[in-house]
Amino acid sequence: MFAITGASGNVGRPLVETLAAAGEKVTAVSRNPLSYDLPEGARHVRADLADPATLGPALDGAEALFILLAGELLGGGAPAVDVLAAAKEAGVRRVVLLSSQINGTRPDALSHGRLREFEEAVRSSGLDWTILRPGGFASNAYAWIENVRTQRAVIAPFADVALPVVDPADISEVAAVVLREEGHAGRTYELTGPAAVTPREQAAALAEAIGEQVGFVELTREQAREHMAQFMPEPVIDGTLDILGEPLPAEQRVSPDTEKILGRPAGSFAGWARRNVHAFK
Repeated sequence: MFAITGASGNVGRPLVETLAAAGEKVTAVSRNPLSYDLPEGARHVRADLADPATLGPALDGAEALFILLAGELLGGGAPAVDVLAAAKEAGVRRVVLLSSQINGTRPDALSHGRLREFEEAVRSSGLDWTILRPGGFASNAYAWIENVRTQRAVIAPFADVALPVVDPADISEVAAVVLREEGHAGRTYELTGPAAVTPREQAAALAEAIGEQVGFVELTREQAREHMAQFMPEPVIDGTLDILGEPLPAEQRVSPDTEKILGRPAGSFAGWARRNVHAFK
């Protein structure tokens, strides 16, 4: 049995589906009801990583646990060691944590303190553990949906700064492999796309997928900051803009880990755009 937290999102949902398709029994764990029908072999349990006392039914019978923190969970909650203690008490033997590349490249970043706490707790848990550190998600382009739909334009800063964004589907596939297979305990994998691409190039890929011209309007850093301040804490804004505008060489590097684990090249942003073009039409 595999317990998958964050089962409603861009990584958790396909991970549940991949494991179920492989014939595994899966518990899809989320704080809220799911918006999709579970595949055969999967069940849903509502629980909250911020409150380990709720995890018992979700972890019942689970040999492996996938931990995904998002939204409010990145800002606080119960100590990470309590979550791992609950997992160990329930009989979980293997844990896979979805962390972030930033914890390797910018270990003091304020925005990722909660993930660093979980990394430390996972490593000291006494369980078999694997940590996944993806770079920026291709699905961050969903933030452009409204402008692409209404104006056929991408509006973003740093038009020509390239980063090797990763397809969330690849993260899910990697997670499925390391959850099911031996040989990954004690490893930390960095997951990226196959090539660094700029926001301007991403706009061009969306245009090709849609079959219509999509323009690009470049924001200044300050304009981007004002926009992000509507939904993001100040320390997180500055850290995000630093990465997008002044990435470190390590953040622009293409990691071989995805291809090594999956036995195929990492998926491109253009491929992600073609699969998700319906969202932008």
